[in-house]
Amino acid sequence: MIRSMTGFGEAEGLTPAGRLRVELRTVNHRYLNVNTRLPNALARWEGDIREWLRKDFVRGHVNCTVRLDRDAAPGAALGMRLDPDKVEGYLALFAQLRDRFGVTGDPDVSLISRFGDIFVREEPDAESTEISADEFRAVIESAARATVVMRGEEGRRLEVDLNGRLAATERALGEIQEIAPERLRAERDRLRAAVEDLAGGVSIDENRIAQEIAFLAERWDINEELVRFRAHLDLFRQLLGESPEEGVGKRLSFLVQEMHREANTIGSKANHAAIAHRVVAIKEEIERLREQVENVE
Repeated sequence: MIRSMTGFGEAEGLTPAGRLRVELRTVNHRYLNVNTRLPNALARWEGDIREWLRKDFVRGHVNCTVRLDRDAAPGAALGMRLDPDKVEGYLALFAQLRDRFGVTGDPDVSLISRFGDIFVREEPDAESTEISADEFRAVIESAARATVVMRGEEGRRLEVDLNGRLAATERALGEIQEIAPERLRAERDRLRAAVEDLAGGVSIDENRIAQEIAFLAERWDINEELVRFRAHLDLFRQLLGESPEEGVGKRLSFLVQEMHREANTIGSKANHAAIAHRVVAIKEEIERLREQVENVE
């Protein structure tokens, strides 16, 4: 079963430093290319993330976005402190208001707490982040597994389409094989009639005509190309059934190139309208195969 290189997965986990959220988005790429977006507190894990993801992805461009929500950390509500300088400043202003203008009464907690800037959230620096490698890796791998599942589902849809293209190509090859002998017989009869017309009643060397027909038959013979083409189709189907961990996209791309080469050769040898029409149809299917295979891992 093949896998697509298009996928999405996400996962989250609660750590002492806060809630860790990971999103993975993957698209097609010739090789495995991992791009990470991390908060500063987790930047030191960038190289490790690439290694962790290699276990699940053979090819593709992988965008990994990590977010850390510290508000969700256990005890995050206690990560507040008073700014004593701000409190003292407000109290001094109230004292000035009382002494200078004779305003009566004393400020209380209810009044002071209205000034929100006296409360300051304590932000831990990168060195104090309490996330272990095992905790981080568990969330990354959980998101990777979700992405792999989606890539597998996309791969099943790709496989259905690819098999349809292969079947259409095989049908056209069968029709070409049926037409090919008729083409040789028709060309033999045409050549004989042309020679007889040119000879104008003069006796014809039958051996010479037979040699020319044999020469044309050899030059126009497409049996080898048909055999190789079918071998490519068989191997293509075999690769579709390989383990997705093997990554067959590059080999499928190579086979599509070889199919195109054989189709060109058959077309150049055809010298027959019906065969040429089927070669055009085969090339159309090969082009669709090529487009789809570009997204196979």
